[in-house]
Amino acid sequence: MKFSLTNTDEITSARTGILETGHGSIETPVFMPVGTVGAVKTFAPHELEGLGAQIIIGNTYHLYLRPGTDVIHQAGGLQKFINWSKPILTDSGGFQVFSLARLNKITDDGVEFQSHLDGSRHTMTPEISMEIQRNLGADIIMAFDECPPGNADKKSIKSAVVRTAKWMKKCKVFLDENPPLYNYEQTLFPIIQGAVDKDLRKASTDELMPYSSCGMAIGGLAVGEEKNAMLDTIEQCDGLLPKDQPRYLMGVGRPSDLINAVSRGMDMFDCVMPTRNGRNGQIFSGMGIININNEKYRKDFSPIDENNPHAFGRIFSKAYLRHLFNINEILGLRIASTLNLGYYLNLMTIMRQKIQAGDFSAWSRSWFRDMEDRKGM
Repeated sequence: MKFSLTNTDEITSARTGILETGHGSIETPVFMPVGTVGAVKTFAPHELEGLGAQIIIGNTYHLYLRPGTDVIHQAGGLQKFINWSKPILTDSGGFQVFSLARLNKITDDGVEFQSHLDGSRHTMTPEISMEIQRNLGADIIMAFDECPPGNADKKSIKSAVVRTAKWMKKCKVFLDENPPLYNYEQTLFPIIQGAVDKDLRKASTDELMPYSSCGMAIGGLAVGEEKNAMLDTIEQCDGLLPKDQPRYLMGVGRPSDLINAVSRGMDMFDCVMPTRNGRNGQIFSGMGIININNEKYRKDFSPIDENNPHAFGRIFSKAYLRHLFNINEILGLRIASTLNLGYYLNLMTIMRQKIQAGDFSAWSRSWFRDMEDRKGM
């Protein structure tokens, strides 16, 4: 895998680049729709491609439990199993093990847990996570890490930093001894931890950087910490991480978070918010957030969002979409999710264009002024 910087903003740390993978090139900064279980909810792969998605995310924990990595391996890898020809990134499963499963035991060897589905007992180690991701065949695979909650004390955060480094070494050894199962390269991203503690962030970066060949990820943010502290940490990471490699800010976030993070040198993002919020009737638009269940939209026959790049925003009214939600019609979920993903992916396109034109700083200031009174963006 190869990453090339193409443009840098003169005022901020925003930048554009090209990430070349075995399944095609990715223009950065990029937003990656989340297809946790092998599907981005309500979307067929060709629909995602039509919206401009360049890469999607699958999850090791969920795909390991269902349908099982043996099924996906026999299908020829995750791309063939889900009929997606573009790049895929797989999370290591660590975050889900710590947040969803019932933990039984955690050691430097790995984690024993019970499935959130049926209570069955499992073990996830760095080696098992790498074996699963070899079978899934993602272009980018994530190191197995420990992600402490946002309210963790310093001792717990330090322990997670130390354990993440130990697990990183185990991941690397396994991958060196077990080459890819398919005819393309898989690239490992280390994940730095440390919450919002500057010393621990630097220590984690210093320990993990030798394992990075073409990309590093920032974990442990957007987990409940104060927003300014999150942004300060991102800014710190901009100065710590290699300039010639892509930076992946995991699990972030709202449109305003994406713009703030791009201005601080981040390149790759994922978040369930566009589809999850859409399924709950919250639409991201150029005019701010539309809560479609609001009574005021009952007789509002204006288009949902004429500026959305997808036709749904122009051909359907707010009143109709509210009606679909009111009767629990699945078309409503599809319309809302499509508009939200369209908004997010178009926002990334606009940012790439503004950086390339040298207008990113002025544009971002204008965007925040326009959104000043529109909460939630």
